[in-house]
Amino acid sequence: MSLLFTPITLPSPRGGLTLPNRMVVAPMCQYSAIDGQATDWHLMHWGNLLNSGAALFTIEATAVVPEGRITPACLGLWDDATEAALANNLHRARKLAPHTAVCIQLAHAGRKASSAVPWAGAQLLPSEQGGWKPMGPSAVGYKASEAPPLEMTTADMARVRDAFVEAAQRADRMGIEAIEIHNAHGYLLHQFLSPLSNQRTDSYGGSFENRIRYPLEVFAAVRAAFRGVLGLRISASDWVEGGWDGDQSAEFAKRLKALGCDFIHVSSGGISPLQKITVAPGYQVPLARQLREASGMATMAVGLITEPDQAEAILQAGDADMVALARTFLYQPRWGWQAAAALGGSVQAHHAYWRCLPAGAAGIFSDTVIGMR
Repeated sequence: MSLLFTPITLPSPRGGLTLPNRMVVAPMCQYSAIDGQATDWHLMHWGNLLNSGAALFTIEATAVVPEGRITPACLGLWDDATEAALANNLHRARKLAPHTAVCIQLAHAGRKASSAVPWAGAQLLPSEQGGWKPMGPSAVGYKASEAPPLEMTTADMARVRDAFVEAAQRADRMGIEAIEIHNAHGYLLHQFLSPLSNQRTDSYGGSFENRIRYPLEVFAAVRAAFRGVLGLRISASDWVEGGWDGDQSAEFAKRLKALGCDFIHVSSGGISPLQKITVAPGYQVPLARQLREASGMATMAVGLITEPDQAEAILQAGDADMVALARTFLYQPRWGWQAAAALGGSVQAHHAYWRCLPAGAAGIFSDTVIGMR
């Protein structure tokens, strides 16, 4: 029997969340918000991917404060206006799809904030072009050519920690089942972990114990406020000598598990332009296996997973418990259906789409009656 189409239950203080399969739509920034507010683009995008066949859909990196956005066009969840826009679009999108669990990735970009959108160069924006002064654990820029960020004070850190908590409470109010804290790709919490970006001399910098202190404080604060499924995305390696690595990630994962972390989503890189990554299909899977073995947590593997057989092999080998795909789902929004046809699984789909499949693949659709809710 296909493991990809075997249910899995993610634990939580609320009693757990059972997913009918192990496919996850990974978070993908859309750079299509206005003042942090979700737009018609998000309605279309979310409705599309809620019909993908994946059991869990993750909303893109969502900033917990305005200055935590990667770009001025990034999604946010920091006040009543951003909450109302996100809730309205998500509610409408969910009515157009089978029931699919939703996760939201809460984020702060740190020193990588105030950037142009990717198709405009992704460079730091000056104030006259809509930018602002980023903050980070230390006054060390991502690139030597960039102006350094402001070093966060402990008061800044407390304010951002509390903003993560408030955003989690807002997400809970709108019925989002899971939260993923963004601790990867060179953004704020990852910046605290890595000695390449964290050069503080107080109790939040220097040693391993000091560098993990703030990310753990943020996680613990969110865990105390949110009883749904709570996980974390990590860059398990900086791919730079002397940076954050798999062994440190494994120890960090153990600490997270002790604080009540329900899953870990294993990515890598993003902290430095000096990174040297050997990119190949499934190149991050060994890191996922390392963290899974160290922590015992439900683990998501991600990164150049593109074929159903490849996804199945990762699960069969015990490298991970779930597979997350991002760009593959953008290019093939019904990838989950293709995987079901290839592996003998089944998915839920809106009746309006049932006629699209060739006769040999029609059996992939669940007998569960699915309609607009």
